[in-house]
Amino acid sequence: MSKQSAGILAYRFKSQQLQVLLVHPGGPFFTGKDTGVWSIPKGEFDPTEDALEVAKREFFEETGNKITAEYFIALEAVRIKSGKVIHAWAVEADFEKSFISSNLFEMEWPPKSGKSRSFPETDKAEWFTPRDAREKIHPGQSPLLDQLEALLKR
Repeated sequence: MSKQSAGILAYRFKSQQLQVLLVHPGGPFFTGKDTGVWSIPKGEFDPTEDALEVAKREFFEETGNKITAEYFIALEAVRIKSGKVIHAWAVEADFEKSFISSNLFEMEWPPKSGKSRSFPETDKAEWFTPRDAREKIHPGQSPLLDQLEALLKR
């Protein structure tokens, strides 16, 4: 069975311009990488969990911001190259600071050193116009941006 992730595509209108919130993955493998590595805040879940609740939890863990909205727009799930299926919901939200904090993960670093280090799961978050977001986001997630724009044009 494919791995499943659940996430939130937060959006806002600033000076009548649509913006979406993306996060940059933390850790040594993404240092210095920018184009094509950003993501919606998301995390894996198992079938016994409620995907929307997981998406809300992951959003908080990766940005430090709590979504208080009650209305979420379910987007069509996307399958990325690895086979992982991403379930996402769009929600209008705004924060003074797009990034406050992130939870940490531990890994052996440097590799084969026997030393364990902690890294933030995400090291930054920013608001992007859809055009800029398409350049930054992981290519497999760009259909989520298309869906959001189509829904908002109705």
